[in-house]
Amino acid sequence: MPSYVFLFTIGPYHPITAMGFNKTWVFSETVIIDIISMNTNELKQELSIEVLQASLDAKIGESFTLDTDPDVLSQLLADKRSENTRIAYEKDVNDFFKVMTGKPATPDVVLEFLHLEQKQAISVVLKYKAQMIRKGLKEATVNRRLAAIKSLVVTGRKLGVCDFSLEDVESERVQKYRDTSGIDRATFELILNQCDLSTVKGKRDYALLRLLWGNALRRNEVSQLNVGDFDPEAKTLRILGKGRGTQAEVIDLGVGTVQAINQWLIARADVRGDSPLFVSLDYATGGHRLTGDGIRKMLVKLCNQAGIKKQMSPHRIRHSAITAALDATDGNVRKVQKLSRHRKLDTLMIYDDNRQKDQRDITTLLDEMF
Repeated sequence: MPSYVFLFTIGPYHPITAMGFNKTWVFSETVIIDIISMNTNELKQELSIEVLQASLDAKIGESFTLDTDPDVLSQLLADKRSENTRIAYEKDVNDFFKVMTGKPATPDVVLEFLHLEQKQAISVVLKYKAQMIRKGLKEATVNRRLAAIKSLVVTGRKLGVCDFSLEDVESERVQKYRDTSGIDRATFELILNQCDLSTVKGKRDYALLRLLWGNALRRNEVSQLNVGDFDPEAKTLRILGKGRGTQAEVIDLGVGTVQAINQWLIARADVRGDSPLFVSLDYATGGHRLTGDGIRKMLVKLCNQAGIKKQMSPHRIRHSAITAALDATDGNVRKVQKLSRHRKLDTLMIYDDNRQKDQRDITTLLDEMF
């Protein structure tokens, strides 16, 4: 019978012990087996069994940090990409626990809630919902806070510390986009005229307003922009759209907007590609990224200077731009969807219906019958 010599390298803590062999040498890292009377197939089978047994004998979980009492709220917040979403969820969850227990949402208090039985948990959440309604909170606010609590419970279920669901707790009915009214082109021009283009602040405000109107951007989309996202040669801007995480999209800019942004950047000093595109110019926070709330305050101030009584916000400028685009394209919702970046065409139909004032026209016809 021929002899076979095999060299196997394995881990230092899993030496293979060959059974039924005439000669065996076992080392911590290298095993040399001199086989006198065993064919190759039998050898492979024996070795497979030994390796499998070594794997089965390995301790489970040694390489992982496993929490017996996980911080469920921290896990929930860590799962959200948007900082604004994390802030909102943490605020809403804390409100729930402060109202219902008088305590903040500490890990222990959260686990105490998640360890309740189904009927107990639903009863607590329904009481919280009823209290919000008594306070006169808007339907959207009630739904947002309920969504945060439901997400907390879902995370608890995933982590195995909760065995109930809040599916039976119904949200309030909300009519989306019931008011898409904004301002017309002439009124927006009044706002633009409040920007003093001889000053750095005026150049910033003018460029920002042109961007809000020309591309119907959301305020957080504007706030997150960096200088490197702007390409003046290609007349494009790279943005992080709502609900798209880190997946950027490139949008085209109008010539006037490109010129306005260029003038603003020329007026600034020492800008790099990773610098915020729009920064605060206040004495206390100068040079810092202009926040969404900072954009809102800037717009409100300019509207007050222009004598506009209607309550204004960056999102109302977005409504105005979308409505103006529908007017300019005779209601071409397909084209305007490219501007608004709404996922559902039904949303644009609401804008179009509100723009056409169909209900007002029918009511006028009925009223004039007498």
